[in-house]
Amino acid sequence: MKKILYSFLILSSVALSAQKNPSVKFAVANDIVGTTDMFSARKSIVQSSNVYKNAAGLPQSLKKYSFLAEKGLTEVKFKNGLGGLDRISLAQLNEQYGLPENTAVVIEGYEFPDTSVKIYGDIIGSTEVKDYNGKKTLFLKVANYK
Repeated sequence: MKKILYSFLILSSVALSAQKNPSVKFAVANDIVGTTDMFSARKSIVQSSNVYKNAAGLPQSLKKYSFLAEKGLTEVKFKNGLGGLDRISLAQLNEQYGLPENTAVVIEGYEFPDTSVKIYGDIIGSTEVKDYNGKKTLFLKVANYK
C-alpha cells in the first residue's frame, strides 16, 4: 500500500510541476520567444504588436509556436535599429545546466521539444532541473514584470 501511495505522490508531483501557467502570455519577436509583460516593460523599443487569439489564426511564420497559442500569441515588431536584447537557444541553456542539448525544456508548463528555439534571456526568472517523464529536464519560470 505504501508503494502505491508513494507512486501516486510522485506521479501527481510531476503532473503538477508541468501544469501550464494561465497567467503567462507568450510573444514572439524576430523568431525569438518572450512574454507580453517583458515587451510591455520595454514599450520604447516596440514599433507594433499583433495579437492572435488562437493557433488557427497564426500566420505561417508563427505556426511552429502554435503550442503556445492556447490563450493567444502576440507577434512583436521592434523599431528600426532597436531590439538588441540578449537571447539564447534552449539547447545552449540545456548545455549550461549539464543536460543533453536535445532535451525538451519546460517553460511555465509549456514543453518546448525543439531546443533550437531561442528565447530572450530577460524572460528567465528562475530555473530548476527536475525529473520529468524519466529524464532530467530544465524547468523555467518567467520573470515577473508586474
